Amino acid sequence: MEEQYQPQQIEEHARNFWADNKSFQVVEDASKEKYYCLSMFPYPSGKLHMGHVRNYTIGDVISRYQRMQGKNVMQPMGWDAFGLPAENAAINNKVAPAKWTYENIEYMKNQLNQLGFGYDWNRELATCRPEYYKWEQWFFTKLYEKGLVYKKNATVNWDPVDQTVLANEQVVDGKGWRSGAPVERKEIPQWFIKITDYADELLNDLDQLEDWPEQVKTMQRNWIGRSEGVELNFALKDSEEELTVYTTRPDTLMGVTYVAVAAQHPLAQQQAEQNVELQNFLSECKNTKMAEADMATMEKKGMDTGLTVVHPITGEDVPVWVANFVLMEYGSGAVMSVPGHDERDHEFALAFGLPIKQVISPKDGTELDIQETAFTEKGILVSSGKYTGLTSEEAFEQIAEQLESEGKGRKTVNYRLRDWGVSRQRYWGTPIPMMTLEDGTAVPVPLEDLPVKLPEDVVLDGVKSPIKSDPEWAKTTYKGQPALQETDTFDTFMESSWYYARYCSPNNEDAMLDSDAANYWLPVDQYIGGIEHAILHLLYARFFHKLLRDVGLVNSDEPFKRLLCQGMVLAETYYRDEENGGKQWISPQDVKVEHDEKGKVIGYKSTIDGEEVLHAGTGKMSKSKNNGIDPQMIIDKYGADTVRLFMMFAAPPEQSLEWSDSAVEGAHRFLKRLWKAVYSHHALGEVQALQVDQLNDGQKALRRKTHETISKVSDDISRRLTFNTSIAAVMELMNQVNKYNDTSEQGRAVLQEALEAATLLLAPIVPHICHTLWDILGHKDVVLDAPWPSVDESALTKDSIQIVAQINGKVRAKIEMPADADKAAIEKAAMDDANVQRFLEDKTIRKVIVVPGKLVNIVAN
Repeated sequence: MEEQYQPQQIEEHARNFWADNKSFQVVEDASKEKYYCLSMFPYPSGKLHMGHVRNYTIGDVISRYQRMQGKNVMQPMGWDAFGLPAENAAINNKVAPAKWTYENIEYMKNQLNQLGFGYDWNRELATCRPEYYKWEQWFFTKLYEKGLVYKKNATVNWDPVDQTVLANEQVVDGKGWRSGAPVERKEIPQWFIKITDYADELLNDLDQLEDWPEQVKTMQRNWIGRSEGVELNFALKDSEEELTVYTTRPDTLMGVTYVAVAAQHPLAQQQAEQNVELQNFLSECKNTKMAEADMATMEKKGMDTGLTVVHPITGEDVPVWVANFVLMEYGSGAVMSVPGHDERDHEFALAFGLPIKQVISPKDGTELDIQETAFTEKGILVSSGKYTGLTSEEAFEQIAEQLESEGKGRKTVNYRLRDWGVSRQRYWGTPIPMMTLEDGTAVPVPLEDLPVKLPEDVVLDGVKSPIKSDPEWAKTTYKGQPALQETDTFDTFMESSWYYARYCSPNNEDAMLDSDAANYWLPVDQYIGGIEHAILHLLYARFFHKLLRDVGLVNSDEPFKRLLCQGMVLAETYYRDEENGGKQWISPQDVKVEHDEKGKVIGYKSTIDGEEVLHAGTGKMSKSKNNGIDPQMIIDKYGADTVRLFMMFAAPPEQSLEWSDSAVEGAHRFLKRLWKAVYSHHALGEVQALQVDQLNDGQKALRRKTHETISKVSDDISRRLTFNTSIAAVMELMNQVNKYNDTSEQGRAVLQEALEAATLLLAPIVPHICHTLWDILGHKDVVLDAPWPSVDESALTKDSIQIVAQINGKVRAKIEMPADADKAAIEKAAMDDANVQRFLEDKTIRKVIVVPGKLVNIVAN
């Protein structure tokens, strides 16, 4: 054994052993309990960042721990390889997206291996490979056959100069990112999957997910947005047409003073044909990029259509306005506006001088000025005809009943969730497996013609997708008839919605999934990833799993049993102001912090030019602020185990972690001390067997600490997932080991047990050093396959305990007593103590309180 800790040499040795012995390859084994641990797969951007390192270290620690529990553990890894960033990189670097992607995958795979992650690389997949997306295409055709897929017009961002659809992130200040032309809102045909058919199940099954963070479940519930309300009709005056609206507040119906429709609503379009001013306003709305989240804060704009509808209960005329805060894609594209009791409607009414009526009053009778601000709570109805005096809840039922009896409305359930639009007009994605015949009929591509392959050897001009600009690519045949292949590609959420299942049989050429393998491994026992994926990715994956179940490929309802959302990795940020008003961000690695003689920070200087820089606090590591730390630099300097130890020790996994160079160095120093402790112990030669009945008090104390540590770490890792506290517990044990100085036979046997326990407890976290230490400690098996240490309950038993003696609540003595001493013996020992007697001189004892095992409190005056 080398005296000095040499991480690079030790880590290469361990990695070679795992590779040579195929240590992480697994197959289904019905005789063992399975454990499927999965971290969200990365986009192959080129280099790992610290967020990746944290995510994958957490997964690897859990996987290795579960393996030591004797389980059959699968931990796969792959690549979320399609998407817009590859296209942008291809344009900038003048290289095809496929070549760029595959080169990045190889580099990042090497980085993952350097960190010692125990992946079964036999299961590796990349979503841009035809053998992967073939089955996604097949599944889409099955959904089409089941009536769960349809095509309809939907609004997109359209660049009129480049003649292309833009992703939201390609629209900058309302203009195309390349052309600079004002972006238009254009309707084009899009493919949709009916996720709304599963809305209730997606909502209700959240209750099954006991081991998901409540925050994530709440976010999903809100996104699905189930609401009970009333769908009602306003008759168009002097017409047989009706305007349908949905409301969750029918109790406010008597307060409607206008109805608002979206710019795309057929009534608005119809009226604009004879009204140039309205036509111009609709065009303005059409060219405004609008998301639902923007509606609350945007400036409210609108225009009277000149149409009137009839109030379904009062029969009063109600004007119809076009309003920019109403979106056609939500509900019916029309809302009943009650400015007295809705903030958005109130703001619009004030802007255009529309009436504001109060029809709800607070239950406590509080007076309010409805012209000043909307009252949005439920309460008691006022100025509402026969409904006046009812509570909002009572009025909901009675108004709904009247509308239903008169054929003007009905109670209904509505969802915020909309069907999933999966069409994208970009190139680097899975081609949608649909064809259009000469008569306009859409048909799915048959299995024998799948996959519809995306050409990889292409040149991107940054304007149009290569498969759209090449008319020959789309030409195909269907049963002898000419047909055109769909040139849209799938939303990349499609690929990430089922990859976890494909890992169960990634090399199956005959089916999307091997059901036996899928049902052995699924659901995933532990899923790990960022909170930013809490809604869309996780919702789509849950939806896909139910679809897989309903076509008979899996037999479980949910894909992920337990979810952990790891926090961000933060780092200091530094900058200089530029002449144009912008900021030049300086890497923390190029900044020296200056201190005064008392250690107080007095400034920051660049190590490159020695000039002053400004400090902007801590922030998420990002390219934009140039505050990312390259994991490779830390691995090269300290080794992978140091990186892993720091990542797990610096903060609980769900909280943000602040990068600290000094803490990284501290983690490295601990590993050096651990190595030195084993080296010093090993140098003394062979160790005799432990004889627990022959131990003295000092030996028992270290042994007790060892088993207390095993107990705490076991609970921290398995139940609480608090790796930081488990590491702290092992550090405490090692502090006691380093103070221990007993080279007797049994003294060394106790020390051997402590060092073995520390090695086993740390093995999931710092596997390379523990691989070597376990061998040095004399074991023929490898630590990877060693069982997790068990607690010897007898070692936790104390022969003696310390009793605190107090007088009037102040500690006057600490007394060692037999652990089984009774109250009388404890009281007597306290009263006999010399220091206690000294403080009791000239005092009268009023009461003696004995808390067995803890303290004696003497009340005296």
